[in-house]
Amino acid sequence: MPAAVDIFDTTLRDGAQFEGISLSVDDKLRIAEQLDWLGVKFVEGGYPQANPKDAEFFRRARTELAFETATLVAFGSTRRPLGKVDVDPTLSALVEAGAPIACIVGKSWDFHVLEALRTTLDEGVAMVGESVEFLGGEGLRVFFDAEHFFDGYKANPEYALRVLEAAATNGAEVLVLCDTNGGSLPHEVERIVGEVHSYFGPDQLLGIHTQNDTGCAVGNAIAAVVAGASQLQGTINGYGERTGNANLMTCIPNLELKLGVRCLPGGRMERLTAVSRHVAELVNLPPHDADPYVGASAFAHKGGLHTSALGRAGGATYEHVDPGVVGNHTRVLVSDLGGRAGMAMKAKEFGVELDDRAAGILTEELKQLESEGWVFEAADASLELLMRQAAGWEQPYFRLEGYRVTTYHRESGVETEATVRVWVGDQRRIAVGEGNGPVNALDAALRLAVNGDHPELEHVRLTDYKVRVLDDEADTDAVVRVLIESTNGEDVWTTVGVNTNIIEASWRALTDSLVYGLLHPPAGGAT
Repeated sequence: MPAAVDIFDTTLRDGAQFEGISLSVDDKLRIAEQLDWLGVKFVEGGYPQANPKDAEFFRRARTELAFETATLVAFGSTRRPLGKVDVDPTLSALVEAGAPIACIVGKSWDFHVLEALRTTLDEGVAMVGESVEFLGGEGLRVFFDAEHFFDGYKANPEYALRVLEAAATNGAEVLVLCDTNGGSLPHEVERIVGEVHSYFGPDQLLGIHTQNDTGCAVGNAIAAVVAGASQLQGTINGYGERTGNANLMTCIPNLELKLGVRCLPGGRMERLTAVSRHVAELVNLPPHDADPYVGASAFAHKGGLHTSALGRAGGATYEHVDPGVVGNHTRVLVSDLGGRAGMAMKAKEFGVELDDRAAGILTEELKQLESEGWVFEAADASLELLMRQAAGWEQPYFRLEGYRVTTYHRESGVETEATVRVWVGDQRRIAVGEGNGPVNALDAALRLAVNGDHPELEHVRLTDYKVRVLDDEADTDAVVRVLIESTNGEDVWTTVGVNTNIIEASWRALTDSLVYGLLHPPAGGAT
């Protein structure tokens, strides 16, 4: 097992094939900056001959990317069957891309050479060797991705090794063994990588590229490193074609923290969580809360025994690593499974002084609320307000007298109007707001009623609205739960409301959201 591995990130190429991801050139440049900040060794920018967008990325990268730790890599394929390297459009595009490294893919499974390429095995070997030699002659460092290597090695090890030999003898710096179909298991990967490592000896660098079709991409990547691979290819958050690639957010800490294999420059490990979430925003996909190490739930504790032990002995009781090492933190989830210890820990997290009696009363209240459909695991803002109220706090911003919502269905469309009556101090305010729905109209009316006294609300905006029916057998009389996500430009928080009336449930979540925003104004002022 090597003392260190080079992390090769392919988010911009293989990761971009994930369903739901469509990256602009600007997106790719911003993600590349994040990868460099994290400290990966290689950033695969794309396939410059495949589409105009990737070609533009490499053009702009020359002047707009100033990497500190990473080196840019262009991806392509070997020459065509029976073709010539000096006129091959893919190889020419790799040279013209301007990246110092080319990573080319070639087939190492005899089945694909014979059936997909419709050529001979000798020609398949020649395509690899000649392409590597040509790119090296043009001054590029060359990595070789042996496509379908594990399937090919199982079917015909002699031919799979011939393909690798052709790449190595013609100057390929790294031979990357690819589990392209994602069908291998860790014990197979460790055995095969070990055999290839023994065959070529310690001077030939090996890499590993795994897909997640069996759910084993991370396990397979780790097994390959244990067997001698010194380059690990993967993506941020495991994005990739079909079920994804090896998740670098899991591979890196597993190697560094569990096996002592260095992956990143010193001090960069704590950037993992921030990079994971930043890239999720850039690709416009929600973060996976249950992801190991970097997920919001990775160090979240709900059960009473867990939270009690955490309170007495700290994170080591139920956390396999210190969350801070990867830039994450411990979270205590208050629910009907928890007790007073968890309640006290959560209150401390919010900066709320909750004595034992108040904690006990609130614990029982929460159990009753959750039996009615309320959940506070994903609505910390509403939970904090409940805790403050249990400690004797009364929000001073406004007091509701009543509201009314009217919807007009016309030929020209649907119009919604809301009237809100509130007290701000000793003043009674009435305001009317219009919107594209009840929540939007109520939000507009409430802001009109109180904004003169609380201009901080100008910074608060709603970013997401979710509704879930809790009892689908009750038809239109079912209880619904509403979650509203809001931001002030610096922080993001979620509030909850539950009722058989969707407008009342929305009102509860909406008012909690605005009260929380007033309680925690942005540190930087207007945004």
